[in-house]
Amino acid sequence: MKPILKKHNLDPSSCKNYRPVSNLPFVSKLVERVVAQQLTFHLDRYSLLDKFQSAYRPKHSCETALLRLMNDLLCSADAEKVTLVVLLDLSAAFDVIDHSTLLTRLQMEVGIGGSALQWFHSYLSDRTQRVMVNQASSVTVPLLCGVPQGSVLGPVLFSIYTSQLGPLIEKHNVNRKMFADDTELYFSFSTDSESVSEAVCAVEDCCLEVKSWMLRNKLKLNDEKTEAMLCGSKLSLSKVSLDSIQVGQARIPLSSSVRNLGLYVDNLLCLIMSVL
Repeated sequence: MKPILKKHNLDPSSCKNYRPVSNLPFVSKLVERVVAQQLTFHLDRYSLLDKFQSAYRPKHSCETALLRLMNDLLCSADAEKVTLVVLLDLSAAFDVIDHSTLLTRLQMEVGIGGSALQWFHSYLSDRTQRVMVNQASSVTVPLLCGVPQGSVLGPVLFSIYTSQLGPLIEKHNVNRKMFADDTELYFSFSTDSESVSEAVCAVEDCCLEVKSWMLRNKLKLNDEKTEAMLCGSKLSLSKVSLDSIQVGQARIPLSSSVRNLGLYVDNLLCLIMSVL
């Protein structure tokens, strides 16, 4: 495994700023690609993934995810509404997936059994890792959970693991858009005080239930790194008095701009810059 700095401007002396990307053999990636093609075809044929999950699916991409989100936000602004957007942050999402839970979902929710399920069990079992920096190497340790970051199958398996989130979010009438472990919740509403109060309650209750689900499924929602923004036209925003929302145990201040899938957008829905 090779540690990669998450962002170029982060402190390289802090271990938490690195992403553990697995250095997988070429042959392993070829096998994974074949399995991923067959698995993706099966998921798409029977509509087994969340319809708003855009990661590693035919005719879906970062662009389609961003286009849908921006279109919804702009349409709400044209209707003289404002939209509360929450960008959830997960801590080490790929690294803490519970193998037994994932295998159960592959069998019970995706319909994979027999030798195919045995292959996935073999794929997840008996993995080890060590960290290499230049010529230095850590001790080798067993991997008891998670899927390898940098693998072909990792994002698809994560999408299957979290597919139950969609119906849970829908219960609160909150919209969503997901790309692997990036999840955006958004709720559009009128600018009167009653609508504002109802919207905040709906979003906060939704975030609370999402966090509870993640705890039950051994994932961790990072409250403090979650971002939120209220967006709309300048006139509509001037009518709403809201500066923060509650996400789990943290009070999240509303930002004037956020970064989503490499795209920076401000609360007036203007693109600030794009990062490839």
